[in-house]
Parts: sequence; structure tokens; C-alpha cells
Amino acid sequence: MKWGLLALNFFTVNAIVGLSAAVLLRRLDDAVQHAQQAQLVLKQQAELDHLTGLPNRRVLMQQTREALDAAQVGADRSALMFIDLDNFKDINDNHGHLAGDRMLKQVAQRMAAQVTAPSLVTRTGGDEFVVLQRGLAPSPREATGQAQFLAERLRGAMMQPFDVTGGTHQAHISIGVTLLGQPGQTPDDVLREADTALYRAKAQGRNRVVFFEPSMQTELRERLQLETDLQAAVALGQLGVAVQSQVNAQGRVVGAEMLMRWVHPQQGAIPPGQFIPVAEETGLIVPMGEWMLEQACQLALQLEARGSDIPLSVNISARQFRHAGFEARLLSILEANGVEPRRLVLEVTESLLIADLEATVASMNRLASLGFEFSVDDFGTGYSSLAYLKRLPLHELKIDRSFVDGLPGDANDAALVTLILSMSTSLKLRVVAEGVETREQAAFLQAHQCHAMQGFLYSRPLSPTDWLNTLG
Repeated sequence: MKWGLLALNFFTVNAIVGLSAAVLLRRLDDAVQHAQQAQLVLKQQAELDHLTGLPNRRVLMQQTREALDAAQVGADRSALMFIDLDNFKDINDNHGHLAGDRMLKQVAQRMAAQVTAPSLVTRTGGDEFVVLQRGLAPSPREATGQAQFLAERLRGAMMQPFDVTGGTHQAHISIGVTLLGQPGQTPDDVLREADTALYRAKAQGRNRVVFFEPSMQTELRERLQLETDLQAAVALGQLGVAVQSQVNAQGRVVGAEMLMRWVHPQQGAIPPGQFIPVAEETGLIVPMGEWMLEQACQLALQLEARGSDIPLSVNISARQFRHAGFEARLLSILEANGVEPRRLVLEVTESLLIADLEATVASMNRLASLGFEFSVDDFGTGYSSLAYLKRLPLHELKIDRSFVDGLPGDANDAALVTLILSMSTSLKLRVVAEGVETREQAAFLQAHQCHAMQGFLYSRPLSPTDWLNTLG
């Protein structure tokens, strides 16, 4: 009996121990699988962009090193493309960041569809993508042609409409390209070269492909120095103002435009066409534009003290107009200076008017109801459309100097100017012609009932004090 119980207990214990071992093995196997999954997640987090699922900068740098090693021994030639979405900020500003994220996901999918292994598409941040194209021909000339072909294919893929807000949007991209394989070239060199070429693509008008050339490095250094110096100029109060009169057919001053000037401590006067684009790209145009509004208010007060009601035109950049809180800031500046809105004419560009017409109409109507007047600067050079002329609370059109230059001899310029003046009469809009430098130009404009003229024939830009003195 004792032996039977002992045997039974023995087998029972064995069964229990066996069962516990099986459970333990399963749990151990589960733990291993969980650890492997956790490692995979960590690897994905370290190597993949969280929004698009594309490889990130870490993977890009690793594979760029490998591509450089291969290129140095002649085994594999590659190209690197720095890609940036043109005007992507407008999507975020006008439709919100969720719409922007949807746009980036669709862009990533389209790019990935155009690139096959072992080439690589990555997102390095924001709206910046990088393509590492592998397996190119040994000849630099053939490799350049193959890279150009892929870049144009990527550009074409972006031109199909995107649906990110319930409406269609087109995306244009700028691409900077560099070939790998130069002696001593590092991954950082490659990225810098492609980025430099991208900057040139944007400077040339965007929506294009540009290949890196060594001479671009000098231009880039000069541009970066200009940006640094401009930041210092804003901080140290080195910017200045000039004022240029607008006169009617009788030669009487009926308006004036405020113009921003910058005298560099070492280089002297920097042309606005050189520093304003830098201000736009960097966002410095927002504080610079607010400073200009302050200057306009101070000059308006001096005019008021003289009993003059001459309106002052102030340029408002598209980036400043769309900046969060622009309307509130504008009203705050005028209120702080005790200036009425009717004393200022806000000059905007045609590019602003078409970017998001509905939001622009709403904002301009609110400001117009408070007494502000709007002028379209450089009319006819951008996206002229009767659609926005009908809907917007416009007061004035400014004929660009490029149309005035050929007057009266150039038949095309004469026809365009005549058309603008005729149309403005029907729409009850005031017209100012810019760049009037000869009496023949002035006579043509006066004969066609142009309301006001601005240019060297009447007055060069003057300091506010000197300009006030010309008024008598």
C-alpha cells in the first residue's frame, strides 16, 4: 500500500512538474517574441520617419557613406537629390497642419513609387526629402543624364493634383542634385552640395532641377553672410526709409510710396532686390514689415501736423499678410501711433491674391471696412485675373515699370498699358504708373488718363525729412 501511494505521488509530481515546464517554455518563448518585437519597434523608430514611414536621415547618412565608398573604388556611381516642396507653408497656414501632414504622406508615396531599390527615398524633416540614386553609369556625363531623368520624373509625378482638404492642390518641387565620387567627398559634403544646388533652383524661380557646380559654394557663402548681416541690421536698427512721390497730370503730389533701404556698414547700400528676397525666405520680412508700418505712421503724423492728407503706400509682403495675427498687429500699430487707417494704402502683390482667394477676400474686406485702401503692386506681371478684381476691395492698380519702359514706341507695351487704363476706368480703380523717366512716357500716360505717375522724371526716392521739405 505504501509503495502504491508512493508510486502514485511520484507520477503526479512528475505530471505537475512537466506541465509547469511546458508553461514555462511557452512563457519564455512569448518573452523572446516580445523582446524581438520591441527591438524591431526600436529599430523602426530609429530608422523610419514617423509620419511617412520612409527611411530617415540616419539611414540616409549610412547609405551615403556606403555609396561614397563604392564610388571611390569605381564599383558604383550615385547621385543625391535634395528635394523641397515649393510653397508648402501655404498649405499649413491656410488649411492647417493636418492637411499638411496628409500632403506629405501622399508626396512620400508618389516619390517612393518612382524609385526602385537599391536607390532610396528619405524624409529628413519638414517638407524636405532626399533621394539617393544608386547604380548609375560610370561616366559622369551618362550618370548626370540618368539623374536628370529621374529628377524630372519625380517633378512630373508631383504635378498631378493632390486631395488634402476636400479640394485639389498642385505641388511643385525644386530639386538640387550632386554626383558622388569626388576625391575626399564626405556625406556632409554631399548633402551640402545638393542643398546648395536646391537653393539655386529656388532662386531661379522654383519648380526646376539644378545640378551642383563648385562656383555655387561662393554664392552660398555670400548669401549666408547676407542673411547674417540682415539679421544684425534688423536687430541694430540699421534699416532706413526713402519716400518717392506720386504726382498727377498737373505735377501735384497726390501720394507717396514708402521704400525700405539698407546701408551696410562695410558694403554700403544693398539693393532691395538683393535683400528683400532673403528677408522673405527667412521670415525676417515680418518684423521688417512691422517696422516699416511704424515709420509710415510717424510720417503720416508729420503730414497731418502740416495739414496734409497725402496717403502713404506701404508694401505688405504675402508672408507678412498671412502671418498669424497680422490684422491685429496692424491695427495695434496704428492705434499706438494715433493714425487713422485711411492715411495708409496697403500695397499687395498678385501672388498673394491667388494663393488662397477666399481667406484673402475675407481679410481684405475686414480691413477695408475699417478704412484701409488696397493697391495691387506690379499689376500685369503675375496672375492678373478679372475674377479677383471683381471680388476684392481694391482702390488702386500700379502698372509695372517693365510696361512703362517701352512707351510710347513699343506697340505691345502701349496696347497693354492702354488696356489696363481702360479697364481700371470701368472698374473705378485709380492707376499709378511706376518707373516714369521720360517726358514722352509721361505724355502718353497723361493722354490716356493715368491718374498718377511715379518715377525719376518727377522725384528720386528721398529721406522722409527731405521729402517733406519738397512739399513746401
